[in-house]
Amino acid sequence: MTSTPEIAKARTVFDMMREQSSDPPGVTRTSYGDGENFAHRTIAEWAQEISLEVTHDCAGNQYVTLPGRDRAAPKVVMGSHMDSVRHGGNFDGAAGVVCGMAALHRLHRMNRQPERDLTVMAIRAEEIVWFPCHYAGSRMAFGLLEKEEYDAIRRSDSGRTLAEHIDELGFDSAALKSGKSYLDRNDINCYIEVHIEQGPVLQNANLELGVVTGIRGNLRYRYCHVDGAYSHAGGIPRAFRQDAVFGFVEFAQFVERYCLDLEESGVDIVYTIGEAYTDAESHAITKVPGRFDFKMDIRSIDNDVLLRLDQDLRAEAKRISSERNISIDLAEVSNAKPAVMDESLRAAFHKQLKEQSIETMDIGSGGGHDCAVFAGQGVNSAMLFIRNDGGSHNPEEAMEMEDFEKAADVLCGLLDERFCTGDK
Repeated sequence: MTSTPEIAKARTVFDMMREQSSDPPGVTRTSYGDGENFAHRTIAEWAQEISLEVTHDCAGNQYVTLPGRDRAAPKVVMGSHMDSVRHGGNFDGAAGVVCGMAALHRLHRMNRQPERDLTVMAIRAEEIVWFPCHYAGSRMAFGLLEKEEYDAIRRSDSGRTLAEHIDELGFDSAALKSGKSYLDRNDINCYIEVHIEQGPVLQNANLELGVVTGIRGNLRYRYCHVDGAYSHAGGIPRAFRQDAVFGFVEFAQFVERYCLDLEESGVDIVYTIGEAYTDAESHAITKVPGRFDFKMDIRSIDNDVLLRLDQDLRAEAKRISSERNISIDLAEVSNAKPAVMDESLRAAFHKQLKEQSIETMDIGSGGGHDCAVFAGQGVNSAMLFIRNDGGSHNPEEAMEMEDFEKAADVLCGLLDERFCTGDK
């Protein structure tokens, strides 16, 4: 496949980002850190090379716009995030921004002026591993964070607040705390996000691209802990123990049984206990453990299932606590609601895929995406997945550039057909 100028530029941008954010065995682009900042600068430089507009909001989200004939008409927004997990892959999030830029570059090169503004949004702070707040960047763009959160949420590596990191880069946390928003749902025609698939479905089906039907919502429990009592491993009979580890084990087994029952009955559900540990300063092989901490991530396309599950998990935690004379505290939980993709945009994707003779499939998204924020605000939204070997959030992530180019072709075709009218 012969690369066009915009695809050649996309390759260069990916290579530059990989080199500048290399953190063997993968890449690390910390939210509001050097890697994310470099990625944003690289996109801005690309935009300036092809004479597109570049603006920012108070949170540091970046907007690259190909102006439309009617600047007042609700705009089309495309994009994704530029941060990554620690030692992650180079394409998670970034592929969506680069794909949007490639589409704008091609339309500009072909002298196609859209009827309305087409904007690529490079989003800050999507990866929750850095700030314990889902979709922080896109939610700030809509003014959805509570003012208290800016000084309460701290980055996991620096310990500094979200407000401090925003202000350090010259953006404006005070304006955000006052309720200022940059995006308004009434000013947006639709939102489109291209993203690598974060599972093996397309790879196993030998398909390059998939049209997303919806994004699972989630429950995230970040501060769960079990309090028991430390005691001598040999001197305390079982009946008198307040063992935090075995209390956790019983609870974890309940979580698995509960979710397996849902799965077997046809309910969409996935569940993970992603961190589980005793206190390294207090535990020992000869001590009954008195403290255990853990975190959970549970997802479903049905938010009612998640809310019922939360109630049942808390009831079971209370029961085990009473029987074992311990305390299982699930603490606060965040609930990101599921998002259903717009039927009209999905049909437009399918039309382009058929016209370009690309086989595809409908596919649900297990991972969360900024697209869910736009959909949650009532914006018509859609996602296109790119096949990705090796999974995501790890160094083995492996999107093929040939697949990326097909995604750019499809996105550009959709934009041209749906939003462009004639030459400049």
